[in-house]
Amino acid sequence: MEKLQSLLQHKKDLLSVYFTAGFPHIDSTVKVLKSLEKAGVDFVEIGMPYSDPLADGPVIQNSSTIALQNGMTLKKLFDQLADIQGEVSIPIILMGYLNPVLKFGPEQFVEECQKNNVSGLILPDLPYETYVEEFQELFTSNELSNIFLITPQTPEERIKKLDSASTSFIYMVSSAAVTGARDGLSTQQIEYFERVNAMELNTPRMVGFGISNHETYKNVCQYAHGAIVGSAFIKHLEQSGDDEEGIIQFIETLKTGKSTK
Repeated sequence: MEKLQSLLQHKKDLLSVYFTAGFPHIDSTVKVLKSLEKAGVDFVEIGMPYSDPLADGPVIQNSSTIALQNGMTLKKLFDQLADIQGEVSIPIILMGYLNPVLKFGPEQFVEECQKNNVSGLILPDLPYETYVEEFQELFTSNELSNIFLITPQTPEERIKKLDSASTSFIYMVSSAAVTGARDGLSTQQIEYFERVNAMELNTPRMVGFGISNHETYKNVCQYAHGAIVGSAFIKHLEQSGDDEEGIIQFIETLKTGKSTK
């Protein structure tokens, strides 16, 4: 968690990339992770496949379905992360849903996260109140950051509560829709970003949902510490596979707007 906190405090225009563990192939997790680090991504969010991902759009839902069909499980994911101890240095965040964590066992899950250098966790269906009552002590005592999501509809009072309980960054969902790549920022989105910035929160913000190209990446970086790219990268993996050169090219184009080819 310390490395993630340092990044958020000292670097601007951060880029985080989401991908689903076990997609497009069961052994793609490590290959994609290493390729993203080589491409210069600041940190990654690895999706824990789940059969009922309510907050995800069709692209990520499909990748989750394929990963489950490939045989991906939480145990398999932790085994894959254990195999690359010392080979990957960028912070790793796991993103998914509460039910698989409960089935795995929260204490065992957090222990595996700590053993495998996982910096944080994003569980969209874990309410703030439940986190504080049941999980906060477990997470903080094991140096695991719980990352809260806010939307344009989140009341200011609640945002301040989430800010006070945050230890790395707040995930600013760019719209109230499900995940998916979009083009450009709307007036409503800009007003939302400016409203949150005016609150002078203590916690850095990363913007996700709808970041699909260099233009949207650079635009949201004007209002936050960085951007999170998910569906657009999953589409790349769908079309081009987990080839290292292709992944590096995708990230280069995203960061600079230019192709190296």
